[in-house]
Amino acid sequence: MATQEQDFLALVKQINLLDMNLTLIDWDSHTNLPQDGASFRGELTGYISGQELALRTGTAMGQFLDYFAAHPTALDEKGQQVLRLVKKDYDLNHDIPAEDYAAYQQVVSDAQQVWEQARVAQDFSLLQPYLEKIVAFKKQFIPYWKRGQATDYDVLLDQFEPGMTVVQLDPIMATLKAGIQKIQRTLATRGTQPRTDFMSRAVPEAVQERLVRATVSRLGYDFKKGNLSRSTHPFTVALNRGDARITNRYGVHDFQMALLGGIHEAGHGLYMQNFNPDYDYTPLADAPSMGLHESQSLFNEIFIGRNAAFWQGEYGRFQQTTGDIFADIDEATFYQGFMATKPTMIRTEADPLTYPLHIVVRYELEKALFNGDTTVAELPALWRQKYQEYLGITPANDTEGILQDIHWAGGDLGYFPTYLLGQIYAAQFYHTMSQALPVTDILASGDYSQITQWRKDNIHWFGASLTPQALIKQVSGEALNPQYWLDWMTATFENAYQVPK
Repeated sequence: MATQEQDFLALVKQINLLDMNLTLIDWDSHTNLPQDGASFRGELTGYISGQELALRTGTAMGQFLDYFAAHPTALDEKGQQVLRLVKKDYDLNHDIPAEDYAAYQQVVSDAQQVWEQARVAQDFSLLQPYLEKIVAFKKQFIPYWKRGQATDYDVLLDQFEPGMTVVQLDPIMATLKAGIQKIQRTLATRGTQPRTDFMSRAVPEAVQERLVRATVSRLGYDFKKGNLSRSTHPFTVALNRGDARITNRYGVHDFQMALLGGIHEAGHGLYMQNFNPDYDYTPLADAPSMGLHESQSLFNEIFIGRNAAFWQGEYGRFQQTTGDIFADIDEATFYQGFMATKPTMIRTEADPLTYPLHIVVRYELEKALFNGDTTVAELPALWRQKYQEYLGITPANDTEGILQDIHWAGGDLGYFPTYLLGQIYAAQFYHTMSQALPVTDILASGDYSQITQWRKDNIHWFGASLTPQALIKQVSGEALNPQYWLDWMTATFENAYQVPK
Protein backbone atom coordinates (compact mmCIF):
# COMPACT_ATOMS: atom_id res chain seq x y z
CA MET A 1 0.00 0.00 0.00
CA ALA A 2 2.83 2.37 0.86
CA THR A 3 4.31 1.77 -2.58
CA GLN A 4 0.99 2.58 -4.25
CA GLU A 5 0.77 5.86 -2.33
CA GLN A 6 4.38 6.77 -3.08
CA ASP A 7 3.96 5.97 -6.76
CA PHE A 8 0.73 7.98 -6.91
CA LEU A 9 2.36 11.03 -5.31
CA ALA A 10 5.36 10.62 -7.65
CA LEU A 11 3.00 10.85 -10.64
CA VAL A 12 1.32 13.89 -9.10
CA LYS A 13 4.75 15.46 -8.69
CA GLN A 14 5.54 14.88 -12.36
CA ILE A 15 2.36 16.73 -13.30
CA ASN A 16 3.24 19.54 -10.91
CA LEU A 17 6.73 19.91 -12.37
CA LEU A 18 5.28 20.19 -15.87
CA ASP A 19 2.81 22.80 -14.56
CA MET A 20 5.73 24.79 -13.15
CA ASN A 21 7.40 24.74 -16.55
CA LEU A 22 4.24 25.97 -18.25
CA THR A 23 3.86 28.71 -15.65
CA LEU A 24 7.46 29.86 -16.08
CA ILE A 25 7.05 29.87 -19.86
CA ASP A 26 3.89 31.97 -19.51
CA TRP A 27 5.66 34.48 -17.23
CA ASP A 28 8.51 34.78 -19.75
CA SER A 29 6.02 35.21 -22.60
CA HIS A 30 4.54 38.26 -20.90
CA THR A 31 7.80 39.83 -19.73
CA ASN A 32 10.80 38.90 -21.87
CA LEU A 33 9.80 37.00 -25.02
CA PRO A 34 10.96 38.62 -28.31
CA GLN A 35 8.20 39.16 -30.85
CA ASP A 36 9.64 36.72 -33.37
CA GLY A 37 9.86 33.97 -30.76
CA ALA A 38 6.09 33.68 -30.30
CA SER A 39 5.47 30.91 -32.84
CA PHE A 40 8.33 28.80 -31.50
CA ARG A 41 7.12 29.38 -27.95
CA GLY A 42 3.63 28.28 -28.95
CA GLU A 43 5.01 24.96 -30.17
CA LEU A 44 6.91 24.45 -26.91
CA THR A 45 3.86 25.29 -24.84
CA GLY A 46 1.69 22.95 -26.88
CA TYR A 47 4.13 20.09 -26.48
CA ILE A 48 4.47 20.41 -22.71
CA SER A 49 0.71 20.92 -22.32
CA GLY A 50 0.13 17.68 -24.22
CA GLN A 51 2.54 15.81 -21.96
CA GLU A 52 0.89 17.25 -18.88
CA LEU A 53 -2.64 16.41 -20.03
CA ALA A 54 -1.57 12.86 -20.87
CA LEU A 55 -0.37 12.36 -17.31
CA ARG A 56 -3.48 13.95 -15.78
CA THR A 57 -5.93 11.79 -17.71
CA GLY A 58 -3.82 8.81 -18.79
CA THR A 59 -4.00 5.10 -18.03
CA ALA A 60 -1.68 5.27 -15.03
CA MET A 61 -3.77 7.92 -13.32
CA GLY A 62 -6.96 5.98 -14.04
CA GLN A 63 -5.45 2.85 -12.49
CA PHE A 64 -4.48 4.74 -9.35
CA LEU A 65 -7.99 6.16 -9.00
CA ASP A 66 -9.52 2.69 -9.43
CA TYR A 67 -7.13 1.20 -6.87
CA PHE A 68 -7.77 3.82 -4.21
CA ALA A 69 -11.52 3.60 -4.80
CA ALA A 70 -11.26 -0.11 -3.89
CA HIS A 71 -8.73 0.50 -1.07
CA PRO A 72 -9.83 3.77 0.63
CA THR A 73 -7.53 3.20 3.62
CA ALA A 74 -4.41 2.94 1.45
CA LEU A 75 -3.84 6.72 1.65
CA ASP A 76 -3.07 8.87 4.67
CA GLU A 77 -4.93 12.15 5.27
CA LYS A 78 -2.73 14.16 2.94
CA GLY A 79 -3.01 11.49 0.25
CA GLN A 80 -6.80 11.54 0.54
CA GLN A 81 -6.83 15.31 0.11
CA VAL A 82 -4.61 15.05 -2.96
CA LEU A 83 -6.80 12.28 -4.36
CA ARG A 84 -9.93 14.43 -3.99
CA LEU A 85 -8.45 17.18 -6.16
CA VAL A 86 -6.77 14.88 -8.67
CA LYS A 87 -9.95 12.85 -9.17
CA LYS A 88 -12.01 15.97 -9.80
CA ASP A 89 -9.52 17.12 -12.42
CA TYR A 90 -9.42 13.63 -14.00
CA ASP A 91 -13.21 13.40 -14.16
CA LEU A 92 -13.40 16.87 -15.68
CA ASN A 93 -11.32 15.98 -18.72
CA HIS A 94 -11.23 12.22 -19.12
CA ASP A 95 -14.62 11.42 -20.62
CA ILE A 96 -14.74 14.15 -23.26
CA PRO A 97 -13.86 12.74 -26.71
CA ALA A 98 -10.31 13.77 -27.52
CA GLU A 99 -11.22 15.05 -31.00
CA ASP A 100 -13.97 17.26 -29.57
CA TYR A 101 -11.68 18.68 -26.90
CA ALA A 102 -9.00 19.38 -29.52
CA ALA A 103 -11.57 21.13 -31.71
CA TYR A 104 -12.69 23.22 -28.73
CA GLN A 105 -9.11 24.24 -27.95
CA GLN A 106 -8.60 25.31 -31.56
CA VAL A 107 -11.75 27.45 -31.47
CA VAL A 108 -10.59 29.11 -28.25
CA SER A 109 -7.16 29.78 -29.74
CA ASP A 110 -8.74 31.31 -32.84
CA ALA A 111 -11.28 33.26 -30.80
CA GLN A 112 -8.63 35.03 -28.74
CA GLN A 113 -6.92 36.27 -31.90
CA VAL A 114 -10.25 37.36 -33.39
CA TRP A 115 -11.09 39.11 -30.11
CA GLU A 116 -8.04 41.34 -30.63
CA GLN A 117 -9.21 42.16 -34.15
CA ALA A 118 -12.78 42.78 -33.00
CA ARG A 119 -11.56 45.21 -30.35
CA VAL A 120 -9.66 47.23 -32.96
CA ALA A 121 -12.71 47.21 -35.24
CA GLN A 122 -15.09 47.89 -32.32
CA ASP A 123 -17.28 45.16 -33.78
CA PHE A 124 -18.62 42.23 -31.72
CA SER A 125 -20.03 40.56 -34.84
CA LEU A 126 -16.49 39.45 -35.74
CA LEU A 127 -16.24 37.48 -32.51
CA GLN A 128 -19.85 36.32 -32.45
CA PRO A 129 -19.51 33.09 -34.51
CA TYR A 130 -16.52 32.00 -32.44
CA LEU A 131 -18.27 32.69 -29.14
CA GLU A 132 -21.30 30.79 -30.41
CA LYS A 133 -19.07 27.78 -31.03
CA ILE A 134 -17.48 28.11 -27.57
CA VAL A 135 -20.88 28.22 -25.89
CA ALA A 136 -22.04 25.25 -27.97
CA PHE A 137 -18.97 23.24 -26.95
CA LYS A 138 -19.54 24.13 -23.28
CA LYS A 139 -23.15 22.94 -23.53
CA GLN A 140 -21.91 19.75 -25.18
CA PHE A 141 -19.35 19.16 -22.41
CA ILE A 142 -21.57 19.98 -19.43
CA PRO A 143 -23.22 16.52 -19.32
CA TYR A 144 -19.73 15.01 -18.99
CA TRP A 145 -18.90 17.41 -16.17
CA LYS A 146 -22.20 17.37 -14.30
CA ARG A 147 -22.01 15.78 -10.86
CA GLY A 148 -25.44 16.42 -9.38
CA GLN A 149 -25.51 20.20 -9.88
CA ALA A 150 -28.99 21.68 -10.24
CA THR A 151 -28.31 23.83 -13.33
CA ASP A 152 -25.90 23.84 -16.24
CA TYR A 153 -24.45 27.15 -15.07
CA ASP A 154 -23.75 25.61 -11.65
CA VAL A 155 -21.44 23.18 -13.46
CA LEU A 156 -19.41 26.07 -14.86
CA LEU A 157 -19.33 27.91 -11.52
CA ASP A 158 -18.02 24.79 -9.81
CA GLN A 159 -14.95 24.70 -12.04
CA PHE A 160 -13.73 28.00 -10.60
CA GLU A 161 -15.50 28.15 -7.23
CA PRO A 162 -16.13 24.57 -6.04
CA GLY A 163 -19.49 24.17 -4.37
CA MET A 164 -20.86 27.57 -5.45
CA THR A 165 -24.35 27.57 -6.99
CA VAL A 166 -26.85 29.95 -8.52
CA VAL A 167 -29.07 29.42 -5.47
CA GLN A 168 -26.29 30.88 -3.31
CA LEU A 169 -25.21 33.60 -5.73
CA ASP A 170 -28.57 35.08 -6.67
CA PRO A 171 -29.35 36.47 -3.18
CA ILE A 172 -25.75 37.68 -2.80
CA MET A 173 -26.03 39.62 -6.05
CA ALA A 174 -29.41 41.06 -5.06
CA THR A 175 -28.14 42.10 -1.62
CA LEU A 176 -25.10 43.85 -3.09
CA LYS A 177 -27.07 45.66 -5.81
CA ALA A 178 -29.49 47.08 -3.25
CA GLY A 179 -26.72 47.89 -0.76
CA ILE A 180 -24.54 49.68 -3.31
CA GLN A 181 -27.45 51.80 -4.48
CA LYS A 182 -28.16 52.79 -0.88
CA ILE A 183 -24.54 53.81 -0.27
CA GLN A 184 -24.47 55.79 -3.52
CA ARG A 185 -27.63 57.69 -2.55
CA THR A 186 -26.13 58.54 0.84
CA LEU A 187 -22.88 59.83 -0.68
CA ALA A 188 -24.78 61.89 -3.28
CA THR A 189 -27.22 63.49 -0.86
CA ARG A 190 -25.22 63.82 2.35
CA GLY A 191 -21.56 63.49 1.40
CA THR A 192 -18.90 65.98 0.31
CA GLN A 193 -17.37 65.31 -3.08
CA PRO A 194 -13.61 64.83 -2.60
CA ARG A 195 -11.00 66.90 -4.37
CA THR A 196 -9.34 64.67 -7.00
CA ASP A 197 -7.28 66.95 -9.26
CA PHE A 198 -3.99 65.85 -7.65
CA MET A 199 -4.67 62.17 -8.42
CA SER A 200 -3.39 62.67 -11.98
CA ARG A 201 -0.15 64.41 -11.05
CA ALA A 202 2.92 63.06 -12.81
CA VAL A 203 4.90 60.55 -10.77
CA PRO A 204 7.94 59.05 -12.56
CA GLU A 205 7.58 55.32 -13.16
CA ALA A 206 10.85 54.59 -11.35
CA VAL A 207 9.48 56.36 -8.27
CA GLN A 208 6.26 54.36 -8.49
CA GLU A 209 8.19 51.09 -8.67
CA ARG A 210 10.28 52.01 -5.62
CA LEU A 211 7.08 52.84 -3.78
CA VAL A 212 5.49 49.51 -4.72
CA ARG A 213 8.55 47.49 -3.73
CA ALA A 214 8.82 49.14 -0.33
CA THR A 215 5.11 48.92 0.40
CA VAL A 216 4.61 45.26 -0.54
CA SER A 217 7.71 44.30 1.44
CA ARG A 218 6.18 45.82 4.56
CA LEU A 219 2.96 43.94 3.80
CA GLY A 220 4.88 40.68 3.99
CA TYR A 221 5.73 39.84 0.37
CA ASP A 222 9.17 38.18 0.46
CA PHE A 223 11.48 39.18 -2.40
CA LYS A 224 13.76 36.24 -1.56
CA LYS A 225 10.86 34.09 -2.74
CA GLY A 226 9.59 36.41 -5.46
CA ASN A 227 10.31 39.01 -8.08
CA LEU A 228 8.68 42.15 -9.47
CA SER A 229 8.68 42.59 -13.25
CA ARG A 230 6.77 44.74 -15.71
CA SER A 231 3.99 43.52 -17.99
CA THR A 232 1.12 44.99 -20.00
CA HIS A 233 -1.38 43.55 -17.53
CA PRO A 234 -0.36 42.77 -13.93
CA PHE A 235 -0.41 39.11 -12.96
CA THR A 236 1.10 36.66 -10.49
CA VAL A 237 3.11 33.57 -11.38
CA ALA A 238 2.34 30.52 -9.26
CA LEU A 239 5.40 28.28 -9.47
CA ASN A 240 5.84 27.21 -5.84
CA ARG A 241 6.18 28.70 -2.34
CA GLY A 242 9.84 29.52 -3.06
CA ASP A 243 9.14 31.26 -6.37
CA ALA A 244 5.96 33.35 -6.46
CA ARG A 245 6.64 36.19 -8.90
CA ILE A 246 4.52 39.24 -9.52
CA THR A 247 4.32 41.76 -12.34
CA ASN A 248 2.93 45.28 -12.49
CA ARG A 249 2.36 48.16 -14.87
CA TYR A 250 2.93 51.88 -14.39
CA GLY A 251 1.45 55.08 -15.77
CA VAL A 252 3.08 58.45 -15.14
CA HIS A 253 -0.29 60.08 -14.53
CA ASP A 254 -1.90 57.12 -12.75
CA PHE A 255 0.15 56.34 -9.64
CA GLN A 256 -2.94 54.89 -7.94
CA MET A 257 -3.25 52.18 -10.58
CA ALA A 258 0.38 51.19 -10.13
CA LEU A 259 0.33 51.25 -6.33
CA LEU A 260 -2.90 49.32 -5.90
CA GLY A 261 -1.96 46.94 -8.73
CA GLY A 262 1.31 46.07 -7.03
CA ILE A 263 -0.36 45.68 -3.63
CA HIS A 264 -3.01 43.45 -5.26
CA GLU A 265 -0.55 41.10 -6.95
CA ALA A 266 1.60 40.94 -3.81
CA GLY A 267 -1.47 39.60 -2.00
CA HIS A 268 -1.58 36.69 -4.45
CA GLY A 269 2.16 36.20 -4.03
CA LEU A 270 2.03 36.33 -0.24
CA TYR A 271 -0.60 33.59 -0.27
CA MET A 272 1.56 31.31 -2.41
CA GLN A 273 4.71 31.92 -0.41
CA ASN A 274 3.12 30.57 2.76
CA PHE A 275 1.49 27.23 1.94
CA ASN A 276 2.28 24.28 4.21
CA PRO A 277 5.63 22.87 2.93
CA ASP A 278 4.17 19.37 3.20
CA TYR A 279 1.96 20.26 0.22
CA ASP A 280 4.89 20.85 -2.16
CA TYR A 281 4.48 19.26 -5.61
CA THR A 282 0.78 18.55 -5.08
CA PRO A 283 -2.45 20.41 -5.96
CA LEU A 284 -2.79 21.20 -2.25
CA ALA A 285 -0.19 23.95 -2.76
CA ASP A 286 -2.82 26.25 -4.16
CA ALA A 287 -5.92 28.15 -3.10
CA PRO A 288 -9.10 26.08 -2.78
CA SER A 289 -10.82 28.31 -5.36
CA MET A 290 -10.28 31.33 -7.55
CA GLY A 291 -12.47 33.35 -5.19
CA LEU A 292 -10.25 32.47 -2.22
CA HIS A 293 -7.14 33.40 -4.22
CA GLU A 294 -8.73 36.71 -5.13
CA SER A 295 -9.66 37.24 -1.49
CA GLN A 296 -6.02 37.57 -0.54
CA SER A 297 -5.13 40.00 -3.32
CA LEU A 298 -8.25 42.04 -2.55
CA PHE A 299 -7.58 41.87 1.20
CA ASN A 300 -4.33 43.67 0.35
CA GLU A 301 -5.74 46.07 -2.22
CA ILE A 302 -9.04 47.07 -0.61
CA PHE A 303 -9.09 46.28 3.09
CA ILE A 304 -5.51 47.43 3.65
CA GLY A 305 -4.63 49.63 0.66
CA ARG A 306 -7.87 51.63 0.86
CA ASN A 307 -8.06 51.68 4.64
CA ALA A 308 -7.93 55.12 6.30
CA ALA A 309 -5.75 53.77 9.12
CA PHE A 310 -3.26 52.39 6.59
CA TRP A 311 -2.80 55.84 5.08
CA GLN A 312 -2.34 57.42 8.51
CA GLY A 313 0.79 55.31 8.77
CA GLU A 314 1.83 55.32 5.13
CA TYR A 315 1.30 58.86 3.92
CA GLY A 316 4.53 60.20 5.41
CA ARG A 317 6.51 57.45 3.65
CA PHE A 318 4.56 58.09 0.46
CA GLN A 319 5.47 61.78 0.54
CA GLN A 320 9.09 60.99 1.32
CA THR A 321 9.33 58.65 -1.67
CA THR A 322 7.54 61.00 -4.07
CA GLY A 323 9.47 64.11 -3.03
CA ASP A 324 7.62 67.40 -3.31
CA ILE A 325 4.94 66.14 -5.74
CA PHE A 326 2.28 65.95 -3.02
CA ALA A 327 3.87 68.32 -0.51
CA ASP A 328 0.84 70.63 -0.63
CA ILE A 329 -1.68 67.82 -0.03
CA ASP A 330 -2.41 66.81 3.55
CA GLU A 331 -3.17 63.21 4.51
CA ALA A 332 -6.94 63.68 4.93
CA THR A 333 -7.33 65.40 1.56
CA PHE A 334 -5.18 62.76 -0.11
CA TYR A 335 -7.19 59.87 1.33
CA GLN A 336 -10.51 61.41 0.38
CA GLY A 337 -9.35 61.87 -3.22
CA PHE A 338 -7.89 58.37 -3.23
CA MET A 339 -11.33 57.00 -2.32
CA ALA A 340 -13.44 58.96 -4.84
CA THR A 341 -16.05 56.75 -6.46
CA LYS A 342 -18.00 57.04 -9.69
CA PRO A 343 -19.24 54.56 -12.31
CA THR A 344 -16.75 53.69 -15.04
CA MET A 345 -17.25 51.87 -18.30
CA ILE A 346 -14.26 49.54 -17.87
CA ARG A 347 -14.39 46.82 -15.19
CA THR A 348 -10.67 46.86 -14.43
CA GLU A 349 -10.75 50.63 -13.80
CA ALA A 350 -13.68 50.50 -11.37
CA ASP A 351 -13.42 51.48 -7.72
CA PRO A 352 -14.35 48.81 -5.13
CA LEU A 353 -17.83 50.21 -4.51
CA THR A 354 -18.97 50.09 -8.14
CA TYR A 355 -16.89 47.07 -9.21
CA PRO A 356 -19.48 44.47 -8.10
CA LEU A 357 -22.01 45.94 -10.54
CA HIS A 358 -19.70 45.05 -13.44
CA ILE A 359 -19.67 41.46 -12.22
CA VAL A 360 -23.46 41.40 -11.76
CA VAL A 361 -23.85 42.29 -15.46
CA ARG A 362 -21.57 39.48 -16.58
CA TYR A 363 -23.09 36.97 -14.18
CA GLU A 364 -26.63 37.67 -15.34
CA LEU A 365 -25.65 37.39 -19.01
CA GLU A 366 -23.72 34.15 -18.52
CA LYS A 367 -26.57 32.63 -16.53
CA ALA A 368 -29.09 33.65 -19.19
CA LEU A 369 -26.95 32.06 -21.91
CA PHE A 370 -26.88 28.69 -20.21
CA ASN A 371 -30.49 28.84 -19.03
CA GLY A 372 -31.57 29.31 -22.63
CA ASP A 373 -32.96 32.78 -21.93
CA THR A 374 -30.80 34.60 -24.47
CA THR A 375 -28.40 34.03 -27.37
CA VAL A 376 -24.89 35.17 -28.14
CA ALA A 377 -26.26 37.50 -30.81
CA GLU A 378 -28.38 39.32 -28.21
CA LEU A 379 -25.52 39.87 -25.74
CA PRO A 380 -24.30 43.33 -26.92
CA ALA A 381 -27.76 44.90 -26.60
CA LEU A 382 -28.34 43.27 -23.20
CA TRP A 383 -24.90 44.46 -22.08
CA ARG A 384 -25.73 48.07 -22.95
CA GLN A 385 -29.14 47.80 -21.30
CA LYS A 386 -27.73 46.44 -18.02
CA TYR A 387 -24.89 48.98 -17.88
CA GLN A 388 -27.42 51.76 -18.19
CA GLU A 389 -29.67 50.17 -15.57
CA TYR A 390 -27.02 49.33 -12.98
CA LEU A 391 -24.29 51.92 -13.57
CA GLY A 392 -26.16 54.73 -15.32
CA ILE A 393 -23.78 54.71 -18.29
CA THR A 394 -23.93 53.21 -21.78
CA PRO A 395 -20.93 52.01 -23.82
CA ALA A 396 -20.27 54.08 -26.93
CA ASN A 397 -19.03 51.01 -28.81
CA ASP A 398 -18.40 47.28 -28.41
CA THR A 399 -14.75 47.74 -27.44
CA GLU A 400 -15.58 49.64 -24.26
CA GLY A 401 -18.59 47.37 -23.85
CA ILE A 402 -18.86 43.66 -24.40
CA LEU A 403 -15.37 43.28 -25.93
CA GLN A 404 -13.46 44.73 -22.97
CA ASP A 405 -12.69 41.32 -21.39
CA ILE A 406 -10.92 38.36 -22.97
CA HIS A 407 -12.52 35.81 -20.63
CA TRP A 408 -15.36 34.64 -22.89
CA ALA A 409 -13.07 34.38 -25.92
CA GLY A 410 -10.80 32.27 -23.71
CA GLY A 411 -13.65 29.96 -22.74
CA ASP A 412 -13.73 31.10 -19.10
CA LEU A 413 -17.49 31.20 -18.67
CA GLY A 414 -18.35 31.05 -14.97
CA TYR A 415 -15.13 32.78 -13.91
CA PHE A 416 -16.35 36.35 -13.35
CA PRO A 417 -18.26 35.72 -10.09
CA THR A 418 -15.00 34.73 -8.39
CA TYR A 419 -13.81 38.35 -8.55
CA LEU A 420 -16.83 39.45 -6.54
CA LEU A 421 -16.66 36.47 -4.18
CA GLY A 422 -13.06 37.42 -3.48
CA GLN A 423 -14.19 40.79 -2.10
CA ILE A 424 -16.84 39.13 0.08
CA TYR A 425 -14.43 36.52 1.45
CA ALA A 426 -11.88 39.25 2.16
CA ALA A 427 -14.40 41.41 4.03
CA GLN A 428 -15.41 38.48 6.22
CA PHE A 429 -11.77 37.59 6.93
CA TYR A 430 -11.05 41.21 7.80
CA HIS A 431 -14.02 41.37 10.17
CA THR A 432 -12.94 38.15 11.90
CA MET A 433 -9.35 39.34 12.21
CA SER A 434 -10.60 42.61 13.72
CA GLN A 435 -12.15 40.62 16.57
CA ALA A 436 -8.75 39.15 17.42
CA LEU A 437 -6.35 42.02 16.67
CA PRO A 438 -6.38 45.83 17.16
CA VAL A 439 -6.30 46.21 13.38
CA THR A 440 -6.74 49.98 13.21
CA ASP A 441 -3.83 50.57 15.58
CA ILE A 442 -1.65 48.05 13.75
CA LEU A 443 -2.29 49.65 10.37
CA ALA A 444 -1.64 53.15 11.69
CA SER A 445 1.66 51.96 13.21
CA GLY A 446 3.14 50.92 9.86
CA ASP A 447 4.22 47.53 11.26
CA TYR A 448 1.91 45.02 9.64
CA SER A 449 3.61 41.84 10.85
CA GLN A 450 0.75 40.82 13.16
CA ILE A 451 -1.75 41.06 10.30
CA THR A 452 0.55 39.12 7.98
CA GLN A 453 1.03 36.39 10.57
CA TRP A 454 -2.71 36.10 11.25
CA ARG A 455 -3.33 35.56 7.54
CA LYS A 456 -0.56 32.98 7.30
CA ASP A 457 -1.82 31.04 10.32
CA ASN A 458 -5.52 31.16 9.50
CA ILE A 459 -5.69 31.10 5.70
CA HIS A 460 -2.46 30.63 3.76
CA TRP A 461 -1.09 27.59 5.55
CA PHE A 462 -4.05 25.40 4.63
CA GLY A 463 -3.70 25.78 0.87
CA ALA A 464 -6.34 23.72 -0.92
CA SER A 465 -6.65 21.15 1.85
CA LEU A 466 -10.04 22.59 2.79
CA THR A 467 -12.98 23.41 0.54
CA PRO A 468 -13.93 27.10 0.26
CA GLN A 469 -16.98 26.49 2.43
CA ALA A 470 -14.95 24.67 5.10
CA LEU A 471 -12.24 27.35 5.16
CA ILE A 472 -14.58 30.33 5.60
CA LYS A 473 -16.47 28.43 8.30
CA GLN A 474 -13.24 27.47 10.09
CA VAL A 475 -11.91 31.02 10.04
CA SER A 476 -15.06 33.02 10.74
CA GLY A 477 -17.43 30.51 12.34
CA GLU A 478 -20.14 31.07 9.71
CA ALA A 479 -20.92 30.66 6.04
CA LEU A 480 -20.11 33.34 3.48
CA ASN A 481 -22.03 36.51 4.37
CA PRO A 482 -22.08 39.62 2.09
CA GLN A 483 -23.18 41.87 4.95
CA TYR A 484 -19.59 42.28 6.15
CA TRP A 485 -18.68 43.72 2.75
CA LEU A 486 -21.60 46.13 2.82
CA ASP A 487 -20.85 47.23 6.38
CA TRP A 488 -17.19 47.94 5.57
CA MET A 489 -18.00 49.78 2.36
CA THR A 490 -20.66 51.87 4.08
CA ALA A 491 -18.38 52.94 6.93
CA THR A 492 -15.35 53.49 4.70
CA PHE A 493 -17.00 55.57 1.98
CA GLU A 494 -19.08 57.58 4.42
CA ASN A 495 -15.83 58.44 6.19
CA ALA A 496 -14.09 59.39 2.95
CA TYR A 497 -17.06 61.50 1.85
CA GLN A 498 -17.39 63.09 5.30
CA VAL A 499 -21.02 62.04 5.73
CA PRO A 500 -22.28 63.51 9.02
CA LYS A 501 -22.85 60.91 11.74
